[in-house]
Amino acid sequence: QVQLVEYGGGSVQAGDSLRLSCAASGLVFVGYNMGWFRQAPGKEREFVAAITWSGSKLDYADSVKGRFTISRDNSKNIMFLQMDGLKPEDTAIYYCARIDGQVTSRRADYWGQGTQVTVSS
Repeated sequence: QVQLVEYGGGSVQAGDSLRLSCAASGLVFVGYNMGWFRQAPGKEREFVAAITWSGSKLDYADSVKGRFTISRDNSKNIMFLQMDGLKPEDTAIYYCARIDGQVTSRRADYWGQGTQVTVSS
């Protein structure tokens, strides 16, 4: 079955950087658009970023554009989210996901278990 496992969360100060990784198995990774979502306490899960199977097209939420960078290594079935200039409002559980349909759909059909990112001021 599809398994998505996130790594790299942690607690940092505002302005710091973190890189999240997502290891995928149980699917033909190169055949799917992939993405990241997050859920802050008391809020609904929201879209963060997505990348096409080839890496040629990217999509970002306005709140992270210019600070976060999504990428993937199809040879290793891994996806990344480089997060720079972190802000306290970025505090959330971050989920790796397989995108459902077009890269701009901002919907997912498989999720990882999530990794906590905490940014203090």
